[in-house]
Parts: sequence; C-alpha cells; structure tokens
Amino acid sequence: MERSDTLQEKMEQNGMSRRTFIKYCASLASLMALPPSAAYAMAEALGKAKRPSVIWLPFQECTGCTESITRSHSPSIEGMIFDMISLDYQETLMAAAGHQAEEALHAAMKENYGKYVLIIDGSVATGLDGAYSCIAGRSNLESLKEAAKGAAAIIALGSCASFGGIPKANPNPTGAVAVSDIIKDKPIVNIPGCPPIPVVITGVLAQFLTFGTLPELDKLGRPKAVYGETIHDRCYRRPFYDQGKFAKTFDDEGARQGWCLFELGCKGPVTYNACATTKWNDSTSFPIESGHGCIGCSEPDFWDAGGFYKALSMPADPLKMAATAAVAGAAVGVAISFANRAKKGAAKSAHETTKLEDLEK
Repeated sequence: MERSDTLQEKMEQNGMSRRTFIKYCASLASLMALPPSAAYAMAEALGKAKRPSVIWLPFQECTGCTESITRSHSPSIEGMIFDMISLDYQETLMAAAGHQAEEALHAAMKENYGKYVLIIDGSVATGLDGAYSCIAGRSNLESLKEAAKGAAAIIALGSCASFGGIPKANPNPTGAVAVSDIIKDKPIVNIPGCPPIPVVITGVLAQFLTFGTLPELDKLGRPKAVYGETIHDRCYRRPFYDQGKFAKTFDDEGARQGWCLFELGCKGPVTYNACATTKWNDSTSFPIESGHGCIGCSEPDFWDAGGFYKALSMPADPLKMAATAAVAGAAVGVAISFANRAKKGAAKSAHETTKLEDLEK
C-alpha cells in the first residue's frame, strides 16, 4: 500500500464494506469509552487519513510488550501495521538489521519530522551517562532525546517505560527511569502493565491516529477509559470479598470455589486496570480467573510494593466491618432519635408555658 492511499481505499480493495468498517470503528470507540457518535467520526477520519509514521524504540525491556501487541485481536497487529500505520522502525518486527535498520530509523524521523508517533517500551538507563543500555553504539538516553524532538506524541508502552518497572526496582543499578522523567515538552500517554493489555495498546493508537489527540488521562498519565477503576471493582470474585469468603491457600476448598484471593496477596483493590473485563488471549481469561492474585503490575514500583503474596493492610472481613458499622449506625440513630424527642419535648414545654403565662396575664 502506498503512503498516499487512505485506509478506506485499502479496505475497499480487500472487499471490506462500509458497514463492516463502521462496526470496526464502533468497537474501537467502545474500547476507549467514546460516545456512540464517535464511531462515525472515527470511520470518517480513519477512512480519509493517510498512513502516519510510527517509530518504536525498545530500551531496557524483555520484549514482553512486543509479544503482547502481536497477540492483539481488535484490531490485529497485521491490520495496525499494514492498514492503519506505517511502522517504520521496530527492531523485533522489522526485516532489516544493522546499518540498514539505523538508516531506516533516521530516514523516517527526517521525512516525518513533527508528525510521527513515537512508541517507547523499556525504561531509560541514566547511570554512567546511559552506558548501561546502548543500541548501535548510542545510549538509550541519547536515542530518546533525539527521537522525541520530532515526535507528535509519545506512547510509553508497559510499566518499564511508564514508571521504570522492574529495571527501576531496588537497588536500581542502572539508574532506570520512566520516559516522562526525561521528556517534559511532549504529550505522553502511559500504558502500563507487565505487559500491557494488547487491545489497549491498539485502541489508544487508533484514537490518536483518528482524532489527533490522546485519550483523557488520569493523574499518572494513563487512559481513564482503561485505568479508571480498580481490578477489584470489576472482578467477578468481588461478591466473595463482600461476603468475607477468602481462600487461605491456592489449593484449599475456598480456592476451588472461586473465593476471593485477597488474603493470598491479591493487589486488585489498589490496582487500576481493565484486566477483569477486557481480559487476555482474545478475552479468554486473566490472572485472577486463572487462580493467581493480581500483582499490581500496572502501578508504580509494583515490584517493591511489599511482596506478591502478602495481604494488603486492609480489613480482611468485610462482613464484620459491615455488621460493626450497622450496629454503630443503629446506636447513632437511637441517640439522634432520643435527642430529637428531647428537643421536641423541650419545645412543647416551652410553648405550653408561654401559653399559660399569657392566660395569667
């Protein structure tokens, strides 16, 4: 497909109808919590848009984020690469290597200066002037600063790029930091997770390519549509938490019955992500559904947050707490009732006394 072709033209060539295309856009709009009318606006914008350049730089990472996006199913990585974007540099996915790869990178930055989307996965090493992590003889720190200058927006992909992740964990020998700790003059959206959910990656990218803006972000720079609620609030095991039913070991009867994993260290109550609803592997499951508690990987410093199997310092028996609150509430209600009665009695007495005094006069 030539860079001048539009997405709609390409889809028509492949036999995709306008109706199917609008349904596709509706699924993206729903994912990003956009209003239904946005589906038509997205279809119009995407259909006429030229393929923008996307440059993806991997730094201190494990390739897990790349593995995650290649398993995206709505839209697929194939659709994103060949129909919606021009992925001009991504070391793991591109065929070129060595000098050819570096030439492709710098050619894409020059040709699309000020317009390309820059994706970073992995933390940025700052120790020894960035010497702990280098590509083609250049430090990640140097490469980031150069690539960020011409970027229209930056997507920090995964917890390492968003918050420093595992490389930043104590004692952090490489001086690992997040992208936002280095770049201060560009719009940045954080998509944390270790790794992040595939459809979240493609959904955010699709919204930016459609409207030219980033989604509404929370205080940590994450899309509110995805990270607006805790896993705990969306979890199918939440009713067991409310009933005070907790698994004590991973193989006890409670675990077999699907009881809450809070006492086994689940960090769902303090972790903001859509794992419980969007799920993984084509919406098949997520860690809690597979029997393991959430480790809080989409939150800052999750690796040092007190142990994956240590319960949070929160009430572990909601039923008792609720009962105590109910008793306390009842006691307060009785006290208020007596107080109100006393006030009414005093008012009535004062009123009757006033009437008697008037009669005596």
